[in-house]
Amino acid sequence: MKPQYFVGILFATALYWMYLLYSPFILTILIAALLAVSTSNIQCYFEKLFRSKFLASLVSSLLLASIFFAPLGYFLTSFTMHINSVNPDDMAKVDIYIREFIDNPPPYLQFLAPYIEAGLQSINMQTVTSNAIFITGKIGSFSASFLKNAFLVIIFYFFAQYNGSNVLTFLKRVIQMSVTQTELLAKELSSVMSVVFYSIIINAMLQGILFGIAVSYLGYNGLLFGIMYGFASLIPVIGGILMWLPFMVYEFAVGTNANAIFIVVYSIVVISIVADTFIKPLIIKWINKALLKDDDAKMHELVIFFSIIAGLATFGFWGMILGPAITAFFLTVLKLFEAKSQEYKNKELKNKSQDDHF
Repeated sequence: MKPQYFVGILFATALYWMYLLYSPFILTILIAALLAVSTSNIQCYFEKLFRSKFLASLVSSLLLASIFFAPLGYFLTSFTMHINSVNPDDMAKVDIYIREFIDNPPPYLQFLAPYIEAGLQSINMQTVTSNAIFITGKIGSFSASFLKNAFLVIIFYFFAQYNGSNVLTFLKRVIQMSVTQTELLAKELSSVMSVVFYSIIINAMLQGILFGIAVSYLGYNGLLFGIMYGFASLIPVIGGILMWLPFMVYEFAVGTNANAIFIVVYSIVVISIVADTFIKPLIIKWINKALLKDDDAKMHELVIFFSIIAGLATFGFWGMILGPAITAFFLTVLKLFEAKSQEYKNKELKNKSQDDHF
């Protein structure tokens, strides 16, 4: 057996066992690596500021952790208190309002009545209210799972920031690609992921602030529900509806129809149409221009926008990172193929001209 075959078998065997060992963490490691790529400019700034890669990586990790943990921690604390202090009389009013609406729906919603009524037969608002502790436990269980994944992402993110340059240097030596091709791939992915990361944060904050202002005007906890809307805005299509629909139903049920109409019109017009449909692509475009000076490295803002939506629909919460990364990788590979094809054509033309000359 040739030595290179033996080394190849050893490598394949080692790769297989590495996959078995780290398969539960592959997605987490990938997300952490992509986040490290997205925030590489922040890492560079901290390295210049602190003159220490370890300290810079630690501060970057703490900053990212605050984005995950601080809003979620406040949400869990405040929302749990709200659930446990639900007024049974108000929930009974909501129950009566919904059932009356189903029994006597508007003419244009008559076709939905049988389907909704069948679903409501298994729902009892008084039971829901009395099981507030159970609901809180379910929310806590989901949040604990998210926090565990987020904690692992932060840990791997720290190591990606601290050892990222060494890993990239090693991969450049191992991968059979030219330095130009490797740099193109890294540049394209880093550029797109930076735009995606900052645009997601800014857009979620913008929509959360807008919704928080509206519900504060109605007397609710604007900070709590603003944070909730910010996270909900990451869900394609139905994210906003999940927030304003319960407010509308509750306000109609307690008789404050003006508040119900206000929250619906405001959420649809100001947040869903103006902020999400028109301002969000502009935010992506602005960040795209601000961060990327090289036109060749830019990806159109609509491509980034739809890749975020596709990623969320396919992979869930972390799809907002994976979707653009996969799209950027695919487009970069196409550019590499284009460059290779052009190089091959130029070589053929050069050889042909030399043959004609002789």
